Amino acid sequence: MSSSKGIVSKAVGFLKRQESAYSVNMVRRSVENFALMLVQQYQSIYLIALGANSVQVGLVNSLAGVGTTLTSLPAGWAIDRYGLKKTFSFGVIFMAVGALIYGFANNWLLTIPAMFIFTLAARVNQTSCPVVCGSALVNEDRAVGMQLCDSLAAISGIIAPIVGAAVIAVSGGMNAEGIRPLFFIQLVVLAVELVIVLRWFSNPKSRLGVQPRRSLIGGIREVMAKGVAVKRFLLYQSVMTVPFYLNAIYIPLYASQVKGADAFTLGGMATASLLVPLILSVPSGRLADIFGRKRVVYLCMPLYCASLVILALAPVGNSVMIILAGIFQGFYMLGMVTGNAMRAELVPISLLGSWSGLLGLFGGVVGIIVPISAGVLWNSIQPTSVLLFLIASTIIGGVVLTSIPETLKLKKEE
Repeated sequence: MSSSKGIVSKAVGFLKRQESAYSVNMVRRSVENFALMLVQQYQSIYLIALGANSVQVGLVNSLAGVGTTLTSLPAGWAIDRYGLKKTFSFGVIFMAVGALIYGFANNWLLTIPAMFIFTLAARVNQTSCPVVCGSALVNEDRAVGMQLCDSLAAISGIIAPIVGAAVIAVSGGMNAEGIRPLFFIQLVVLAVELVIVLRWFSNPKSRLGVQPRRSLIGGIREVMAKGVAVKRFLLYQSVMTVPFYLNAIYIPLYASQVKGADAFTLGGMATASLLVPLILSVPSGRLADIFGRKRVVYLCMPLYCASLVILALAPVGNSVMIILAGIFQGFYMLGMVTGNAMRAELVPISLLGSWSGLLGLFGGVVGIIVPISAGVLWNSIQPTSVLLFLIASTIIGGVVLTSIPETLKLKKEE
C-alpha cells in the first residue's frame, strides 16, 4: 500500500512542477484518443460492409496518406509560426467534419473524402502533440512525461473499444448499420475536445517568444543544419511508421476474417493492446530517462514481433490467443513513445514544429505506399504475408536505430 502511495505521490509531484500546457494537453489527448479508438478496430470492417474489398480498403487508406503528406510540412511550419492552440483547433474541427461524412456514407467510395479529411486533420494534431512535450519538458523529464501522457490516453483507449462493441451489439451487429452510430458518437467526443482546447489550452512558455520569420523551406534547411542525425532518424521513423498504419488497418481485419474474431474479441484485442502502455509507461519512461532511450526501444521491438507470431499461430475462434496478441502489440506503442522523446532532443526547441512536420511528411509518404502494398500482399499471396512484412519492418528499424546517437544527454546548437 505504501509503495502504491509513493508512486502516486511521485506522479502528483511530477505534474505539479510542469506547466499547464503539458497538463491540459494530457487531457486533450485522452479525449481525442477515446474518439480514435472508438472506431479504429471497426473502420476496415465498416468499409468492407459498404462494399469494399481488401485492396480497396488499402486504396482508401493510401489516398488518405496523400492528405497527411501534403499537410505535414505546412502544419509544422504553422506550429512555429502561429502556435499550438490554433493548429489544435483546426485539427479537431476538421476531424469532426470527417467523422460526420463517415456517419452518412452509404457506400465505400464516400469514405474516401471522409478518410482524407479526417486523416489530414489528425495529422495536424499528431504533428502538434509531440511539440508540447518537446517544448514544455526538460530532457530529464521528457520520456517519463511522454509516457505519463500516453498512460492517460491509454485509459480512455481501453474503455473506447468496449463501448464501441456494446454500441455495435445493440445497433445491429458487425454490419454497416451496426457500426455507423460510432461515428456520430465520435463527433460528440471531438466537440468536447474542441471546448478543452479553446477554453483551457495555452501555448508552452518556451514558445511564447518564438516568432520565426523563416519560410517553410527555410525551417527545413535549419533543421538539417542544426539538428543531429536527422536524416538517419527520418529513415528510422519512416520504417517504424509501417506498423502504425498496418496495425490499425489489417490486424483487426486479419483477426476478424482469418481468425474469426467477433466484435467483442476485436474490442478486447484493442483494449489489451493499451494495457502495456498503461501499466509500463511510467516505469519504461523512467528507465529511458536514466539509462537511455535506445535501450528501451530495443526491449520493445521483439515483444511487438511476438504479438504477430501469436496472432498467426492462434487457432480460428481462439479469443484468448487473439487478445494475448493484442497485449504484446502494446509494446509497439511503448517503443514509439520513447522514440518520440528522442526526436524532440535532436533539434532546437524553436525548430520542433518544422522538424515534426518533416517527420510527418515522410510518414505520410509511407502512409500512401504501405496500405495499398499490404492489400496487394493480402490478395496475391496470403493474409499472413502482411504479418511477415510487419516483422521485417521492425527488424530493419532496429538496424537503422544502431546508427543514431543516444539523445538523453545530447547537447544541440540553439
